[in-house]
Parts: sequence; structure tokens; C-alpha cells
Amino acid sequence: MAKEIKSIGVIGSGQMGNGIAHVAALAGLDVVMTDISEDRLKSAMATINGNLSRQVAKKVITEAAHQAALKKIKSAPGLDGLASCDLVIETAVEKEEVKRQIFHELCAVLKPDAIIGSNTSSISITRLAASTDRPEKFIGIHFMNPVPLMELVELIRGIATDDATFEASRAFVTKVGKQIAVSEDFPAFIVNRILLPMINEAIYTLYEGVGNVQAIDAAMRLGAHHPMGPLELADFIGLDTCLSIMQVLHEGLADSKYRPCPLLVKYVEAGWLGRKSQRGFYDYRGDKPVPTR
Repeated sequence: MAKEIKSIGVIGSGQMGNGIAHVAALAGLDVVMTDISEDRLKSAMATINGNLSRQVAKKVITEAAHQAALKKIKSAPGLDGLASCDLVIETAVEKEEVKRQIFHELCAVLKPDAIIGSNTSSISITRLAASTDRPEKFIGIHFMNPVPLMELVELIRGIATDDATFEASRAFVTKVGKQIAVSEDFPAFIVNRILLPMINEAIYTLYEGVGNVQAIDAAMRLGAHHPMGPLELADFIGLDTCLSIMQVLHEGLADSKYRPCPLLVKYVEAGWLGRKSQRGFYDYRGDKPVPTR
């Protein structure tokens, strides 16, 4: 019988972590959010408060719901604060060795029946689960960015994930108001298996001189009715994350069509990671974004 999830932990208070905390608290769940520094946690709480305020202004939620959600979220600088959580979702950087180390430390503090979820956008759930003491209670719960606005969550079972874990995770996703797409445990799952090669191809189109940044983005916005051009979207996602996902696809599927574009590699090596570093395919340091190529 599936366990009812009443409290969740979120490891990482960045864009994805604070977004998951936001929707879970708004759904009435108790939330503990952790990160490596108090400053990051304070910044995350300010972001959540601001995003909730915007929802109030747009009449999506009431002021009472705003205040109730804030009271549901506690922050903790270490993993010990997650000891009583029914479900813990990891949202760390998209590097397998980092995630494995987190899970190793996390398992030492969790209660025996707690479920572990990873918000990884590309890495094998089966491999990550094998680094824990509870592979049957491990699952991929991949929220889309920005979490409060995007309707979809991918659920990914590892080879050992049991039915009770899957059903409890499905109920949790439904409770926080999201739609579910179930994916098999293949590199990058469904969304990024389709989306990132498109972005990578857009970068190749820039690299080969077929069009400049503005032309490529305008072509896909106006010609395909995409809400955001692929290079603008890459900057929003983070070019380091885009590169990590393409590397997972290239290594995991051994197909040259997934080779990361050399220009993407160059931008990441330069530290031009998109919006979060103020430069990527656009320069965000002025009043409005300016293409860098």
C-alpha cells in the first residue's frame, strides 16, 4: 500500500529547489529546505515570498494562502534537519559524483521508510539509486523550470523502484497540482531527450554561421511559435546544464548526433553560463539583453 507523503525535504535552495518548496508548501505539505549556507537559504525564502506575492497580485492565490505557505517552510543548513521527512528531493548540480555523495550522507540520517527522489534532468535513476541503502525507495521526480508555472513533472522509475514508491510519488505530484509524464530510465528521459538536441542544433547553426543569435531565435519564435528562442532558452536553463545533459546523451547513447557543439563547450569554459552569470548567448549586464554573436 502506497505511503501518504505529508512532509518533504528539499536539498538545494536554488531555482529548482525553492520552486519545489513553493508548490509543496502551497499544497499544505510541511517542507524543510537545506543548502550549504544560511545566505542561500535566506535568499531562497525571499524568492519564494516574492513569487507567492506575484501569485496574489495575479489573483492565482489568496493572501491567506500566501502566508500559510510561508509558515509551512523551514530551512536547515545541514541534512540532519531532514530526518523526519517522508520524501526528500535532491536538486543539486547535474553532476553524478556530487549527487552520489549527497545520497551517501543523506541515507545516514533518514528514517527507514523515507523515499528519496532526484530532480535530475538526465542521469540514470538506476545508477543513482544503487548509491543508496534503499534503491527500492528511490525515484526520479523531474520538475520543469520555473516550477510554480510549469505544469509537468516526469516520473522515472529505476530498475529497483517498487510499486509503493511509485504510487506515493504519483500521489505527491498530483497533490502539488502537476501533470505526470512517466518515462523509462533512458538518458535525459523524455523532455530533455527531445529539447536539448534541438538547442544543441541551434548552437551548431550559430557556430556554422547559418544565422546570428537574433535570427535563430526569431526564426523559432515566429516560424515555429515557440514562446522563447532556443538560444534564449539555453541561457535561461544554464549553458553548463545544457552541456551536462548533452554529455549524458552522447555518452549514454553512443551516437554522434548528440555530440555537444564545440561553441557550447567554449562558452562554458569561458564561464559564460547564461542568465546566472550575466553572459551567455546574450549579455544581460545592461538595460536589455544584447546578443554576444
